[in-house]
Amino acid sequence: MAKHEELKDGGLFPVGDKNEAFAQYFVGESYLKGLVFDPKVSVGVGNVTFEPGCRNNWHVHRDGYQVLLVTGGEGWYQEEGKEAQFLKAGDVVVTHDGIKHWHGATKDSWFSHVAITAGKPEWLEPVSDEWYEEL
Repeated sequence: MAKHEELKDGGLFPVGDKNEAFAQYFVGESYLKGLVFDPKVSVGVGNVTFEPGCRNNWHVHRDGYQVLLVTGGEGWYQEEGKEAQFLKAGDVVVTHDGIKHWHGATKDSWFSHVAITAGKPEWLEPVSDEWYEEL
């Protein structure tokens, strides 16, 4: 049994539907629940839930930024050229414009964060299994 398995049914926010719209940019299964639908708000706000071992591809935010508010489980965040950071509930990550990075669950835990995103992501290569397994 994976750690924090209760997140698959929702945590602080609902788990949402399978993240089909961005599935091509993830290794493993993720779920997405939009949280803000006000056209006067110029940022996207969504709850993203990752199954154990799921992570997104390396990517860059253009003309914006991303703030991650970790709400449950255990995960990783890594910027290119830096050590991966272990994440747990209550952690906050700020990614500035143009910084190549990735984030996702640990191998044995569900993981959930609220992503507040301005600008457009530029999706890059997947995080290799070899790279991920060394964490």
